[in-house]
Amino acid sequence: MEMQEVKIKEIIDKLRPFLINDGGNIEFIKYENNIVYVKMIGACANCQILDYTLRDNIEAAIISEVPEVKEVINLS
Repeated sequence: MEMQEVKIKEIIDKLRPFLINDGGNIEFIKYENNIVYVKMIGACANCQILDYTLRDNIEAAIISEVPEVKEVINLS
């Protein structure tokens, strides 16, 4: 497993309690070609602010610590 993938999973684990608190969750799927693939679960899957949460919170947090990441994509 690449160091970036380990770091990405650590960041997701730090964000997870906030999502669970809102009735949702996030699952790491894979890291490939500098793109992180996740699956939003529960309340997060149908949330009206999902795009905002994904881009401004999850993606921003990951890119700040793993600059090679280009984007985070939700596989619904």
